[in-house]
Amino acid sequence: MSKALIIVDVQNDFCAGGTLATERGADIAALISEYVENNHHRYDAIVATQDWHIDPGSHFSDTPDFVDSWPVHCVAKSEGSQIHENLDTDYIEAYFRKGRFEAAYSGFEGLLAPEDEVATGEHEPGVDASEGGPQTPLSEWLDEHGIEFVDIVGIATDYCVSATARDAVDAGYETRVLVDLTAPVHEDKLDDVVAELEDEGVEVVEVL
Repeated sequence: MSKALIIVDVQNDFCAGGTLATERGADIAALISEYVENNHHRYDAIVATQDWHIDPGSHFSDTPDFVDSWPVHCVAKSEGSQIHENLDTDYIEAYFRKGRFEAAYSGFEGLLAPEDEVATGEHEPGVDASEGGPQTPLSEWLDEHGIEFVDIVGIATDYCVSATARDAVDAGYETRVLVDLTAPVHEDKLDDVVAELEDEGVEVVEVL
């Protein structure tokens, strides 16, 4: 069975020093790198997603509720949108960007980034962040590569990781969340998130 690893939103703004930092984001980035180094041969594809906001409307707020609205984060082409330095990108073969003009939590809302852009998310000079590049969704790319099974890691467990996992199940993939390679926003609600994912058909496992 062909398997892919989906690395969700391991970006500067979600790690220490970022505008929407999770407590363990940077540590999780390093742990994912170690896991990938030791296990990349087990996957037929490794991809990553990025929040990539231009004007996402009410998703950004000066008075965020941290449920439906958030501080400004991961603005396209900004330092905060770049992949965190603790994440080794050598084995990542495709990036999928989401949330240009609306809230987007699931990686399955993302579109394939142009190949001529650097892995950190920067554009070549003169390229508009909002236009250009292939319009290939993540599910189409996975199907083209014969993927049937996905493992999901990254940030944040209770938002973009869980949304990506639920959409993966809905799209027909056998789905696991490697929970000890994820970082939540709300640590105290992690058990509830895990229970909800399992109820929706996601296998939640620890691998470390």
